[in-house]
Amino acid sequence: MTLNQMLAGFVRRHWRAYAAAAVMLASIALLTVWIPRQVGHLVDGLVAGSLHGPALLKQLGWLVLAGAVIYLLRVGWRLVLFAAAYSLGRELRTRLYLLLTLQGPTFFQAKRTGDLMALATNDVDAVEMAAGEAMLAAFDGSLTLILVLTMMTVGIDWRLGLAALLPFPFMAFAFWRISDHVHRAWQSSLARFAGLNQQVQEGLSGVRTVRALGLMQRNNQQFSELADQAAQASYSAQRWEAAYEPAVGMTLTTATVIALGLGGTLLARQELTLGQLTAFTMYLGQLIWPMFAAGWVLSLLERGRAAWARLAPVLQAPLTLADTGQAELPSPAAIRFEQVSFSYPGAPGPALQDITLTLAPGQTLGLVGPTGAGKSTLLRLLLRQFEPDSGRLLMGELPLPALRLQALRLGLAWVPQEPFLFSATIAENIALARPDASRAQIKAAAAQAAVDTDIERCPKGYDTEVGERGVTLSGGQRQRVAIARALLSDAPVLLLDDALSAVDTGTETQILTHLRVLRQQRQQQGQPERSVIIVSHRLSAVVEADQIAVLRAGRITEQGSHAELLALDGWYAAQWRYQQLEASINAS
Repeated sequence: MTLNQMLAGFVRRHWRAYAAAAVMLASIALLTVWIPRQVGHLVDGLVAGSLHGPALLKQLGWLVLAGAVIYLLRVGWRLVLFAAAYSLGRELRTRLYLLLTLQGPTFFQAKRTGDLMALATNDVDAVEMAAGEAMLAAFDGSLTLILVLTMMTVGIDWRLGLAALLPFPFMAFAFWRISDHVHRAWQSSLARFAGLNQQVQEGLSGVRTVRALGLMQRNNQQFSELADQAAQASYSAQRWEAAYEPAVGMTLTTATVIALGLGGTLLARQELTLGQLTAFTMYLGQLIWPMFAAGWVLSLLERGRAAWARLAPVLQAPLTLADTGQAELPSPAAIRFEQVSFSYPGAPGPALQDITLTLAPGQTLGLVGPTGAGKSTLLRLLLRQFEPDSGRLLMGELPLPALRLQALRLGLAWVPQEPFLFSATIAENIALARPDASRAQIKAAAAQAAVDTDIERCPKGYDTEVGERGVTLSGGQRQRVAIARALLSDAPVLLLDDALSAVDTGTETQILTHLRVLRQQRQQQGQPERSVIIVSHRLSAVVEADQIAVLRAGRITEQGSHAELLALDGWYAAQWRYQQLEASINAS
């Protein structure tokens, strides 16, 4: 879809606002071209001595009234038009944000955060200007031009009107050349701004790392270079936009010289009155706006086209994961992996190969193995962040694509390796999945995650602001707040992706004990048991799991209970002995 097609569709949906603005602009144009003609009559009347006293005051009053009406109509069309144009900006930003929230990790691997932020700000603003000021300035300028030229050629003298138009083809040629440069300049300017935005976003997000590595000077130099490039690109675009004005000025100056020269000759021959020549020169002055409007419109449209060329591919990009399922999440339901294989795009080898697992409702599965074995990848497939290359993942008897994506993800409480906390209070972060949760429920979840004592030590307790990404909390505290958030949700499946790595073994034991108590309480109350998948490098976290799978190089090499795996005397047993020895040394 081109910019023109998009704008045409928007105008059709908001035709009432554009029609009202057009009517007001047409009225302004008619009054504007009426004023010089009226002034010409006044001049001729004054020269002839036939206009004086009350009649003169009456004519002057009409001119004042016309000026007042023009003022009110100009205010009116701006209010009507910009209300419609701003709604386009709101629609585009809402649509962009919605699409970004639905895209999968593959999309964001190819896009930079700063660039996407620039699309939602500068680029949408440029398209919004094209829908507002550009369209109405084009209408107003075109209508004024037609009416003024008609009055000049038909209402006054056709010879004078045609002579004054002689320089205008040269202006049109200049506009054509300038607009091409403006389009390319704005493309560069928007791209440079996106790069600058990306540098700011990364610099602020990683400011602690930058400081720790002593990279402040280099980072500041990079920012300075990007800021200079962005400023130069913007200056280049503005410089080419400024070229419209000299072209207009030279054209109107030449037209005025021609009109005055020929008009003086006609006046001397008495083929033209002084009032008509006065009106004609006023009409020439009124051509200033249509000419400037043409340059302004071309500039806004080229800016809008450059922005739309960047924005449209993102808005029209297909979702990396199709959400075509209609079924709801079955409960309770077994989770099954049937010969699942998966490779990351561009990766030299598979991340998972022929994975077959079954987790019955209410059971706990432990996933262990060396770094890079594919444990987290397995959870990401279950979350449908990626689709498997072969094999199937099922919830009950339903393959994951048959489920509504929203229903699937609401049924999975996921605590990732690096939990994300929002710039809100601790209580609001815990209650993210259940905004209606009471303070007592929030505190109970915090106690189950063994973070309640830490929260009470904070300046405002549960009402303490955690800062961006939870910067005021330690790594272990962020993990436990994220676990509390997951425990508070009603999701039937809990996914802990190495979520205990930043806590000590005592706290880990405490959290796992709470999970076991919660499981027993649900059994006693007759509630559906929560299935749990624990990814961990510490084998102590999965000792009591109903089954444990050892992943190595993307394959399951060992599977069974803790006792069964020790009996196999493979990787799991060797790692268990090593970790137990390490724990005893640390304890001593």
